[in-house]
Amino acid sequence: MDDFFARVIRRPVAVTLLSLGVMLLGIVGVRLLPVAPLPQVDIPTIFVSTSMPGASPETMASTVATPLERALGSIAGITEMTSMSSLGSTQIVIQFDLSRNIDSAAREVQAAINAAIPLLPSGLPRAPTYRKANPANAPILNLALTSDTMSLGQLYDVASTVLGQRLSQVEGVGDVTLSGASLPAVRIELNTPMLEQYGVSADVVRRKVAASNANRPKGMIEYQDTQWMVGASDQAFKADDYKDLIIAFKNGAPIRLNDIADVMDSVQDIYNAGIYNGKPAVHIQARNQAGANIIETVDRIRALMPVLEASLPESAKLTITMDRTPTIRASLKEVERALIVSVILVVLMVFIFLRNARATLIPSVAVPVSLLGASVFMYLFGFSLNNISLMALTIATGFVVDDAIVVLENIARHREMGKSSFDAARDGVREVGFTVVSMSISLVTVFIPILLMGGLVGRFFHEFAVTLTAAVLVSMIVALTTVPMLAAHILRPLQKDQTHHRIDLAIDRFFSAAREVYAQTLRWTLKHRRLMLALFLGVLALNVYLYIIIPKGFLPMQDTGRVMAFMRADQSVSFQTMKPKYEKIVSIIQNDPAVESVTGYTGGRQKNTGSMLISLKPLSERKQS
Repeated sequence: MDDFFARVIRRPVAVTLLSLGVMLLGIVGVRLLPVAPLPQVDIPTIFVSTSMPGASPETMASTVATPLERALGSIAGITEMTSMSSLGSTQIVIQFDLSRNIDSAAREVQAAINAAIPLLPSGLPRAPTYRKANPANAPILNLALTSDTMSLGQLYDVASTVLGQRLSQVEGVGDVTLSGASLPAVRIELNTPMLEQYGVSADVVRRKVAASNANRPKGMIEYQDTQWMVGASDQAFKADDYKDLIIAFKNGAPIRLNDIADVMDSVQDIYNAGIYNGKPAVHIQARNQAGANIIETVDRIRALMPVLEASLPESAKLTITMDRTPTIRASLKEVERALIVSVILVVLMVFIFLRNARATLIPSVAVPVSLLGASVFMYLFGFSLNNISLMALTIATGFVVDDAIVVLENIARHREMGKSSFDAARDGVREVGFTVVSMSISLVTVFIPILLMGGLVGRFFHEFAVTLTAAVLVSMIVALTTVPMLAAHILRPLQKDQTHHRIDLAIDRFFSAAREVYAQTLRWTLKHRRLMLALFLGVLALNVYLYIIIPKGFLPMQDTGRVMAFMRADQSVSFQTMKPKYEKIVSIIQNDPAVESVTGYTGGRQKNTGSMLISLKPLSERKQS
C-alpha cells in the first residue's frame, strides 16, 4: 500500500489528468441526463376494454366483466385488478408486480381473453382488446383547439390529421391522444313509423347504404392500342350524397333514404363534448417517451407552435392549456441552488477551520470531482436529473468533503512535524487510509436497505441510494489519490515564527469560549444525571407522539397551480342530461377569481362522467383568504 501511495504522489500529471477526465465525463453526463420531476418508475399496467352497444351497466358487469375477471385472475403477478362497467362498455385495469415484464404479461392477458371468449355474450361486436400503459406517465403538455365557426367534428379532423401526426414526430414525444370530440361522419337516424309505412326493414337500409358507398374497381376502356382506366368515385362524404339514395320501390315509385330517415352531417360519437373556457374544444395531450428530457421536449413543441398554427384553418385557434415544465424548472432550480450553496458553505467552513487558502483549495477540488464522478454513474445507470437524485447530490456534499479533510488534516500534522512534502503526504495518507475506507464503507452500508427496498417506494428512492453511494465511493478514491498528491505539491508547513492574523486570533478566541461553555454545561449535566435522563425519555416520548400525529404521505404537498377535478352522475343519467350539468359546474369554477382557465370533457366511454383540469393564476395574483 505504501508503494501505491508513493506512486500516486510522484505522478501528479497522471493523477491530475485522471481527475480532469472524471470531471469532463461528469460534465458531459450531466448534459446528457434527462430531466424529470421524479425518477422514472414504470408500473406494469394493462387496460382491457370491450363494448356491447345498448347493454346496461348491470348486464355488462354480470355477463362481460365477470367472465373476463375470472379468466384474468388466474394470471400470476397481479397485484390489483379493478373493473368499471357503464352503459355499453366495460374496462378492466390490471396492475402487475413491479418486477413483472409487461410484454410477457400482455401475452398472458391475450391468452386469458381468448379463453374467456366462449363465455361472453354472442352479441359483442368484436372481441375484447387490451393496451399496455403506464399510469405514472402523465401528459407533459395539453393543448386546446377551438373555433368560433368550425364544428367539433371538423376540429377533431384537423387535430387528428394535422396536429396529432406532427406532434408525434417531435423528438421526445411518445404518445399523442385526442379527446373532446370524434371524427366527422354522416349520421342516419331512421324514422320508425315511416319504415313501417313503406314496409322497409332496418337491415335493408343498412345493406343499401353499405353497397352504395363501396369503393370497387370500375374496369377499363380499350380502343385499338390505347387503354383508359375508369376512375369514377363511389364514395359519399356528405349527407347530401345520401339523401337521394334509393332504398326500395313501392308501387313502382322509389323510396329514397330521405323519405324514411333524417340524414345529417355529424360525428362518429355524438356523446362526447370538450370545453375550454366555455368554448367547445378538442383537447390534445402529449406524453413524453421513456427517458426523454421533458423540458427539452416541451421546448421543441413550443418552438413548433408557429408552424402548427400556420397549418390550421383561419378560424381555428390553438392554445396551450397545461405545461408541466414551469414547476419542474422551478423545483430543479431550487435544488440546484441548494446544491451550489451547500458546496460554498462546505468550502467556507473548511477555510474557517483550516485558515489556509492552499489547504482549502484541496477539498474545494475534491468536492466537484466527487459529485461529477457520481453523475457519470447516474448516466451509466440510466438515471435522470430529478428532485430525488439532486437531493442525493446535495446531501453527498457534506459526506464527500469528510474524507478529504481527514486525509488533509493528517498530512498537515506531519508537515508541522518538520517532514518533507513527500514524506508528510505519504505517511499522512498511509495512517488514515484504512480509516477513510472504513468510513466510506460504513456510509455505503447505511444505504444498503434502501438499495434492497422493494415496491414503489424502493423504485423511487433507488436513484437516491445509488447516486449517494457512487458519490461516497468516488470521494474515497479522490481522498486517497488526488488529495495527497495536491497536498504534497501545494501545501506549505506552518512556520514557527509565523505571525497570526487578527481573524485567526478572533476565531481562536471564539472556539476557546465555545469549549469553555461546553465544559461548563457538561459539568452541570453530569451533576444532574437523573434530570437529564428524564429529559431524554421525555424527548423520546414526544418524538413518538409527534410521529403518530404528524400527517403522512408519499411525497410532500406543493402548490403547482393545477387542480384535477372529476364528477360522476348516476349510471342512468343520459349524455343530454349530463352535458348541461357539466357545463354549469365548469362555468361556476371559471368565475372564481383565482382560476385562469378550465379545460375538460365529458362523455366518451363513460357518458355519466366528466373531468376538468383547472389552471390557477400565479400565487402572487390570487387573493389570500
